[in-house]
Amino acid sequence: MTLDQTMGNAGDFRGTASPARISIDSVRDRVRDYSYRPIAANDGALSAAVLVPLYHLGNELHVILTKRTTLVTMQQGHISFPGGGRERGDQDLLATALRESFEEIGLDPGRVEIFGRIDDFSTRNGQILVAGFVGLVDPLATPYPWHPSETEVAEILEVPVRHLLDPLNLTVAEPRQLNGQLWPNETFLFREHRVFGATARALRNMLDIAFAEV
Repeated sequence: MTLDQTMGNAGDFRGTASPARISIDSVRDRVRDYSYRPIAANDGALSAAVLVPLYHLGNELHVILTKRTTLVTMQQGHISFPGGGRERGDQDLLATALRESFEEIGLDPGRVEIFGRIDDFSTRNGQILVAGFVGLVDPLATPYPWHPSETEVAEILEVPVRHLLDPLNLTVAEPRQLNGQLWPNETFLFREHRVFGATARALRNMLDIAFAEV
């Protein structure tokens, strides 16, 4: 299946390939073939993981994000990917991302095809090191019956990839220095929501891997 079959007509976006011209097989291959950049010498130094869920809905490919409640201990009200802290029983960081996604939004791990891993990133000025995994929600399970955690998730956002690739929905500031490196300092706009900080950096990384012009 190609995204032009699922997304209708989409225009070209600066620095990216049109999502209507990239097949889901191509997205899968791009992510699988990507050699992610680790943030530490080994995964033992990473204490958290997130899932970047891709999702077919209404003939378009979407990215799933969540709005955090005011009941969580950190980043209240922020937009994030489903995910969280590694627990003792997690086999690895992917297991963390899948477990947390199930707990936060009710996403069955058996309904997710994992494509691969994006670059590791950090939050809170480098205090928390995070792994990110890209996966496709089973198209046969859409529309998916999300079950957001009342204490953690105030809202589940289904954001079209086409929207994220449109520069009109993006604000760009001076790069931010973090852990001795300069990082993009972008804010993605969706309805009344603002996606910034670590989530925006991870989102940009995924878009560049899966949709950048080659």
